[in-house]
Amino acid sequence: MSDSHDTPAMRDLAEVIERLRAEGGCPWCAEQTHASLVQYLLEETYELIEAIESGNRDDMLEELGDVLYQVVFHASLSAETGGQVFTLEDVARKASDKMIGRHPHVFGDVQYETADDVIAVWEELKKVDKPGRESTLDGIPQSLPALALADKLLGKAAKLELIDIGSPAPFSFDSEDDLGPLLMAIVASARAQGLDAERALRSTLRDLQVEIRAAEASEAE
Repeated sequence: MSDSHDTPAMRDLAEVIERLRAEGGCPWCAEQTHASLVQYLLEETYELIEAIESGNRDDMLEELGDVLYQVVFHASLSAETGGQVFTLEDVARKASDKMIGRHPHVFGDVQYETADDVIAVWEELKKVDKPGRESTLDGIPQSLPALALADKLLGKAAKLELIDIGSPAPFSFDSEDDLGPLLMAIVASARAQGLDAERALRSTLRDLQVEIRAAEASEAE
């Protein structure tokens, strides 16, 4: 596996993982599977987010390393997983090819003027790359935190004109510093009344997804 890495540090990391998982290495590492590592990938991702938000360079360096470790670990596992054999080189090539294909304005001869133009074309290219998807909702992880999922779905709903994000908002904020306390107050009020704010929002989002799929089906007729 190590011969597919171009830098000494990446080769060292791959070799460390190979040593950990080899006979006589770490029994815990040897027992791991793609599925068993999911919880650690999730934890490391949240720790990276926290480091980014703190702006601490050393913390970011450490947490990025932990996420990279997870990626290399999965690539190492794949070599021993029936029907799933791939290397870190394959992962990197897949990512590179995807980004080149999704950015024809950089790697091709087309031109886009704004970021909105880029996003619109990105969505169209995704349809080409994922022909089996019947909805723009396909591929959105339902396990996203409710607020992050709401933001994603509202963007999809706005494109279908199910909502008007350009209309006057019922609440006005000067900054996220103003928004945060209001969100906290809503959660606190829900808690005081024995309600689960996360579950309530997810229930509303399920209804919104039904509306989005119905609108897409109507457009396709």
